[in-house]
Amino acid sequence: MLIVMKPDATQADVERVLEVIEHLGFKAHSMPGANRTAIGITGNKGAVDPTHFENLNGVADAIRVTKPYKLISKELRPEKSIIKVGNAEIGGSELAMIAGPCAVETVEQVFTVAEAVAKSGAKFFRGGAFKPRTSPYAFQGKGEDGLKILAEVRDQYGLNIVTEAMDERGVDLVEKYGDCIQIGARNMQNFSLLKYVGKTRKPVLLKRGMSATLDEFLLAAEYIMAEGNYDVILCERGIRTFDTHARNTMDVSIVPAVKRISHLPIIIDPSHASGHNYMVNPLARAGVAVGADGLIIEVHPCPEEALCDGAQAQTLAQYEELYQQVKAIHEILAKEEMAIATG
Repeated sequence: MLIVMKPDATQADVERVLEVIEHLGFKAHSMPGANRTAIGITGNKGAVDPTHFENLNGVADAIRVTKPYKLISKELRPEKSIIKVGNAEIGGSELAMIAGPCAVETVEQVFTVAEAVAKSGAKFFRGGAFKPRTSPYAFQGKGEDGLKILAEVRDQYGLNIVTEAMDERGVDLVEKYGDCIQIGARNMQNFSLLKYVGKTRKPVLLKRGMSATLDEFLLAAEYIMAEGNYDVILCERGIRTFDTHARNTMDVSIVPAVKRISHLPIIIDPSHASGHNYMVNPLARAGVAVGADGLIIEVHPCPEEALCDGAQAQTLAQYEELYQQVKAIHEILAKEEMAIATG
């Protein structure tokens, strides 16, 4: 159920509704908006009687929610969510660029890329300290030592760190050293991990599973939010299909589909979607053109020497060219949206 408060409802009115929800044995999720506060209810096994709320001060409406997801939907929050990550935002008016190497290899490698990323004007840095690899014999990452290097990048360049956690211990470590916890495609339906990360207060970047439907993707985000962490960023990273010309198939259609249903921001990962260097820039441009809120791009000073995923990494020069192109596309779209909004 969704409780919609009146525009002039006081904080005391909201608190009273929260008390009633908790007294009934349910969990309340308050989502303040620009013009109103909406309160989602979870934990109910069946329909909730709306008469519990209809006569409370400040309540405009009590709406039954028939869809499987409640907290990610625009019914709860019509306004777009803007997620604060460190000292920057994802989902706002600025295109979010998250760039860096697939894996933390050496201090020199990471700092070389970080300098180029910071110089470009990007505000986010990616790098894997824990690497889920198909082969158990492949490079698995540097673990906590890698996270310490990423923390040094933040201190020196002011970049906000986005990095993956694979288990509960990894979540605790990323929470300690990083600014945003990435949940990779292989863990999108690791429900115990989603619940655990939902209890943290760091933003979460949730990647779409390799064969996940839109509903499965959104319900994975719902798992996180149902635990009280509402700072979720969705990421399309390509899905597995029958074709072989790319590692995965980047589904650009999911961007407008998500934006029609959900208030959460969504970004695109053209590096993992393609698996090929020459495809990354065109797919990045396509992602921004359909309305993605940002990009996550792999960059390496010497891709041919990378310990993992070198084939999809951009060189420093290629990254700079890519960023300038996607910023230009984003600025054109922003001007058109402003013109439409102002008539």
